[in-house]
Amino acid sequence: MREIGVQRISEEIARLCVQANRVLPEDLENCIACAAKEETSGTGKPILEDLCANLQAARKLNLPICQDTGAAVVFAEIGQEVHLTGGAFEDAVNEGVRRGYLDGLLRCSMVADPLRRVNTGDNTPAILHTRIVPGDKIRLLVAPKGFGSENMSRIRMFTPSASEDDLVNYVAETARTAGSNPCPPMVLGVGIGGDFEQCALLAKKALCRPVSQPNPDPFYAGLEQKMLERVNGLGIGPQGFGGKTTALAVAIEWYPTHIAGLPVAVNVGCHVTRHGSVTI
Repeated sequence: MREIGVQRISEEIARLCVQANRVLPEDLENCIACAAKEETSGTGKPILEDLCANLQAARKLNLPICQDTGAAVVFAEIGQEVHLTGGAFEDAVNEGVRRGYLDGLLRCSMVADPLRRVNTGDNTPAILHTRIVPGDKIRLLVAPKGFGSENMSRIRMFTPSASEDDLVNYVAETARTAGSNPCPPMVLGVGIGGDFEQCALLAKKALCRPVSQPNPDPFYAGLEQKMLERVNGLGIGPQGFGGKTTALAVAIEWYPTHIAGLPVAVNVGCHVTRHGSVTI
């Protein structure tokens, strides 16, 4: 049994909240830079170049990439041979979010009640997803999620008779309906299978996969490419001003499902689909 003090959890969460909001994953930044070189639209190309300049400025000046520094979504994989000491795990996660957002001068956007909308003042509570896994380590992934893109996300309970084209059309229709609202070019996370809530979680997890890594299953990798091509054929373009770069990537995560169902969720991410991780 390995002991880990929860103070370490708070420290790492705080660091990741700041890091993820200031520095985009390298492969996603490279993807935007490549799109800027390949974009043929007279308006879309300079917009992509401006997005690249913004990323460089944020890194140089230690400023957030975007003014919406997001809800703090935290994925935690806790090894079953770990013994946490010094307090409650969830409290430690929220303390890390509090420190990261206040000390990092990040915008606090969480309200304590969804209808009686009073800001909590420190961006807590985190949206926490925890799994118990084999081993004696803890993996923490922080994914700040802005709501201009989150609001464009959708879920649909298809029947098993739905075709591959039906799913591709659904993803494309989600992007078309979103238009310029999620600050394209988008990253689209698609969850397929499980049940109502799990397919939504799969879609969120898909957004955290490096855009340079296609699905390891060639079937789903091919489906990702079909969806990406269909979305980029919409012509929405960077920031909605037209062009061939409406999405940078589509990532699919899947899970077994019931014989009578085919849940599909699309979690929409903006061009700054942020995340950072650490293994303790």
